Amino acid sequence: MTINPLNWLLGLFSLDIGIDLGTANTLVHVRGKGIVLNEPSWVAIEKRTKRPLYIGAEAKEMVGRTPANVVALRPLRDGVISEFDITEAMLEYFIGKAHEQSVAPVPRPRVVIGIPSGATEVERRAVFDATMAAGARETFLIEEPTAAALGANLPIGEIGGSMIVDIGGGTTEVAIYSLGGIVVSRSLRVAGDEMDQEIIAYIRNKYNLLIGERMAERAKLALGSAFPIKDERTMTLRGRNLVSGLPEAIEVSSIEIREAISGTVKVIIETLRDAIDETPPEIIADLMEVGICLAGGGSQLRGLDKRVSDELNMRVWVADDPMTCVARGAGLILDNLEVNRRHLVTTARTPA
Repeated sequence: MTINPLNWLLGLFSLDIGIDLGTANTLVHVRGKGIVLNEPSWVAIEKRTKRPLYIGAEAKEMVGRTPANVVALRPLRDGVISEFDITEAMLEYFIGKAHEQSVAPVPRPRVVIGIPSGATEVERRAVFDATMAAGARETFLIEEPTAAALGANLPIGEIGGSMIVDIGGGTTEVAIYSLGGIVVSRSLRVAGDEMDQEIIAYIRNKYNLLIGERMAERAKLALGSAFPIKDERTMTLRGRNLVSGLPEAIEVSSIEIREAISGTVKVIIETLRDAIDETPPEIIADLMEVGICLAGGGSQLRGLDKRVSDELNMRVWVADDPMTCVARGAGLILDNLEVNRRHLVTTARTPA
């Protein structure tokens, strides 16, 4: 393979980065520095001009609190771009923040960015175009389960089978590997966001109380579980009573939140069961020995590993620092790009 000398020279000095462009959070890994940024994928824009006003954590704080001329939104839905221009502005902001890690001017970066394995060609092209427009010198796309497997240090290049389950905000990615290739995969557009919506619906139906997305997310993080826990707990939720129209506060338990999100948990487990059902027996034997690895923010749901283990009769374990696996895996590609090209879905170049 011919290597462009100019690109090779620029690569010595650029801050090459791996990006996990998530529906809920965006993480940036800089080669040689590790994870340098982890911010919510939110943008606050002016309604009339669509000009971005705040991006990341600042924008998320404004959710439900904006004046009439400002709206806070997430430019990605189900792991793919729904608002192209706003996603471009968000990526440009995050890439710029990553460049602040360098005290001297550096060339535009090469970027490896994760995409859902079920993304269409149009959706993949949108991610590529937005990343290039945001300031990348070169952009490479990698399927999120592959990046997560690399970030979790799974031996996907070996003969034995490996299985990764990456549960994010918008998608759940399932992949079974052997000899560096995917044997069986599933991309499910059901994940953490659906749990939040289920909590909102549960509280509305049971208590006639309307709560916001951020309140539902806090309940999920504080009380959510997929399996009965030793110390069940409670918390106070605040919202608007749908009968009286007045503010109201109620106390809910972790048992109720577990019941609320049980539908999403069941769908995820059924997807895993379906993938395993298609897996060759020899690889099943490997998986019974090495287990199933859970990654992504959703894998941190209390008791999820035990619930999956009981349902599928297999060992299940959560990766170290599961939320950063995709970003770290994307960053690892750039450590030896020529060797790791086989893991890339699409490789596209523009003149440096």
